[in-house]
Amino acid sequence: MEECKMNEQVKRIEHQCYEMKLKALDMALSTSFGAHIGGGFSAMELMACLYEVANIPSMTDESRDRIILSKGHGVLALYTALWKKGLMTDEDIATFETDGTQFHGHAHRNLEKGIEFSGGSLGLGISYTVGVAKACKDKGLNNRIYVIIGDGEMDEGIVWEALMSIIHFGLNNVTVIVDRNQYQLDGPTNDIMNLLSVEDKLKTFGYDVETVDGHSIPALLDTLGKGLDKPRAIVANTIKANGISFLMNNKISHQCALPKKKYELAVEEIKQAYNGE
Repeated sequence: MEECKMNEQVKRIEHQCYEMKLKALDMALSTSFGAHIGGGFSAMELMACLYEVANIPSMTDESRDRIILSKGHGVLALYTALWKKGLMTDEDIATFETDGTQFHGHAHRNLEKGIEFSGGSLGLGISYTVGVAKACKDKGLNNRIYVIIGDGEMDEGIVWEALMSIIHFGLNNVTVIVDRNQYQLDGPTNDIMNLLSVEDKLKTFGYDVETVDGHSIPALLDTLGKGLDKPRAIVANTIKANGISFLMNNKISHQCALPKKKYELAVEEIKQAYNGE
């Protein structure tokens, strides 16, 4: 019975991801100067699973779990997950990157729409996480703070200060998730700033570390559902622009426009990947 429920949950989230990806492609098509397709599509499954696992009864509930997107360029995954959650509407999504919109290529904090943090300046999201997590602990709240950082973002020294602070202050309510797609704006992360073993560094800091396939919904649900007595770090191995053959593992996908023919090709590839749903 439990296995059956799990299979149904996985299928439901897979369908959500399918719809999120098609909606994200619509968003990318709608803007002439481009969208952050690469970092959005590397985080689709991760974001869908987070909103499945996190306890967010309402955005006004102080004891809610927090999902903080520190790698601010992952908004295609964030916005579409919030759309599936019912916090953002089709009308909201349609204004993406248009004049007067509230929904930009880097998110602006908007609790009414489920956006916990204004992204864009790399390293600030995980720093903000430290303050939020400590405040929640000081208030005796039994909630969890999830923060998503990029492996390229980890070039920033402020990220490591925040990682040290989480351990120093004993913030066992924090789960740090590294979207390790191995690419950043200028190229492969190993060429720009080789981090060597992220896992070894985080273990040395004092984190409980787990490496996971960032596109496997069962694996993500399993690891996100675990609770431990010390801060957790999940290193999610992902592919930049996952599922779009002409953009995968290509630095151009960090921010690019989609002409109509490329959009149609991307849509067809996503449909094929999900057995033509």
